[in-house]
Amino acid sequence: MQTTDIRYQLNLHWRKVILLSLTLLVSFSSVFAQARFNEISQSGQDDKFISYGFFLATHTNSWRLKYTEEFLSDPNLQSIMPVFTPGFSLGFLATVRIHDQLNLVFTPKVAFYEFRTDINTFSGVPDAEINETNFYTTETVINEATMVEFPLFFKYKAQRFNNSRMFFTAGGSAMFRTKDQEEADIESIATLGRDFTIDLGLGFDMYFKYFKFSPEVRFSHGLLDMYRPEATDPAYASSIQSLRRKSITLYLNFQ
Repeated sequence: MQTTDIRYQLNLHWRKVILLSLTLLVSFSSVFAQARFNEISQSGQDDKFISYGFFLATHTNSWRLKYTEEFLSDPNLQSIMPVFTPGFSLGFLATVRIHDQLNLVFTPKVAFYEFRTDINTFSGVPDAEINETNFYTTETVINEATMVEFPLFFKYKAQRFNNSRMFFTAGGSAMFRTKDQEEADIESIATLGRDFTIDLGLGFDMYFKYFKFSPEVRFSHGLLDMYRPEATDPAYASSIQSLRRKSITLYLNFQ
């Protein structure tokens, strides 16, 4: 069942992924060309021991859901499928220079999340004259959360070439939900308000006359099980074993 669900999700979202990738590629190619071939920037952001900046970010996120054994024996449930949903965040960054090619970066931020989950339940016994899509009905459960996050990571940079250089990031983040647990327990799928993540990313530093622009794509995986079965709708509470966060974020950093 889970293999079928994964294929179904990929079939729904591959067009969106390709369209987003092409849009970002076209946007960044023009900026990258300007940063690479213009007059060499001497603004010196990388020479400071501590430098500051800010960022805007957009992300798409979803749950990593694991079923229980009870799910297979539930005659009413067809599937429980997390759906990738967009959101955004903003914050500040502080960079500590360890070496010309290695930095320690702290990026506190406020992020706005929405997690959508489709609960598919069988609507009746299949019939030869009924279309397959009518075998089940879908209920969409939405979890909204405003999170305060404290990412800390290392940034390894390649040698600078003219006004650009590639970099990789690796680290983790602590995140805390702003609303209390009683308010969160009202939702059909109840979740906890604290998580820790592992983050990996890559991007480019692009140097301009008065600032440095650094687009980055970062992948994040939650470490804690966020699920609260005791406060979840009993109709499907026993079918979910765990929920963990996953997200892909595009950062636009300015220093």
